[in-house]
Amino acid sequence: MPANPRPGARVCGHCDGFPVVAITTGTRLPDGSRATLRVSCPACSGSGTSRPAAVPASARAGVSC
Repeated sequence: MPANPRPGARVCGHCDGFPVVAITTGTRLPDGSRATLRVSCPACSGSGTSRPAAVPASARAGVSC
């Protein structure tokens, strides 16, 4: 697992901190290697971290239910 990019940053729950993957297409290039696609996590846009959940306005204002 890669080190957390920032202390206190949350790891993305969709990609578990592995935001970019390489997927082989099965096609071989002239040099014999395989063609790959780099795909970024759509939830975190390839950063590997997630934003904290938004706090409802009632909680910020100190209103209790």
